Amino acid sequence: MSVPLSVPLTDDTADAPVHRSRPALSPSRASDFKQCPLKYRLRAIDRVPEPPSRAAVRGTVVHAVLEDLFGLPAAERQPARAAELVPGAWERVRAERDGVDELVAEGGPEALFDEVRKLVASYYELEDPRRFEPHALEERVEVDLDGEIPLRGFVDRIDVAPNGLLRVVDYKTGRSPGPLHEARALFQLKFYALMILRTRDIVPAQLRLIYLADKNILTYTPEREELDRFQRILTALWQAIIDAGRTGDFPPTRNSMCKYCDFKPLCPEYGGTPPPYPGWPVQAPVPADLVTERLPEDV
Repeated sequence: MSVPLSVPLTDDTADAPVHRSRPALSPSRASDFKQCPLKYRLRAIDRVPEPPSRAAVRGTVVHAVLEDLFGLPAAERQPARAAELVPGAWERVRAERDGVDELVAEGGPEALFDEVRKLVASYYELEDPRRFEPHALEERVEVDLDGEIPLRGFVDRIDVAPNGLLRVVDYKTGRSPGPLHEARALFQLKFYALMILRTRDIVPAQLRLIYLADKNILTYTPEREELDRFQRILTALWQAIIDAGRTGDFPPTRNSMCKYCDFKPLCPEYGGTPPPYPGWPVQAPVPADLVTERLPEDV
């Protein structure tokens, strides 16, 4: 579905092309660049390793439980059955990710299981999974806008009503944003809506963010004209990233999220020094771990 991006970006100081996976835009990567260009660079270009957090692992296990839940016949999707799925989901996450055992060393996995079960129980207060059949689960969506701007993301769930109306659902294991931070959530919803429009030629009837920690739902009903305008916003954002990629100029931006950032030791704002800019990657396939939406700030 995606088209290779051909942009002659090179690092004039490099001796040879850098053969690494080309970056792509996901809601998280777009948010990174808007929040702090250096953070974007260290994640998307340098790919500096980040230690997993307990919150991120908990969120991944919750997503795995809900995916497994919808794999059962509708009549079996009882709350007690969902709780039974937690250990198996945890083992799958352990097998796929390094370093997660250390996050549950104190108290063992049972403490994490209790946290996951509580969030899954909250889900049942917001939706009844026995009353509908999802059209798709954990679907990777990718499209290149105008053959130039690579959009990538994972959609937790797509529902299609009998009349053909489409709904996109994303689970969040954190709390819903307050009024001052709703814009970021709306940005993510528009991003998903635009990807669905460009891949399926359908404007979703509804997009829904389900916040399990405080049992809230944020909904958005997009319009085609609004999504066309949003595409122009993403085009300008990608151009800014391309320009920074040419020059290597990804300045740090001090903001309220700095206290949560794993890159502070490399940040000039905090006395650190980032590694030498490796240059913009030459074109190559994008690995799944670069587009996943399961980063700590997203769960």
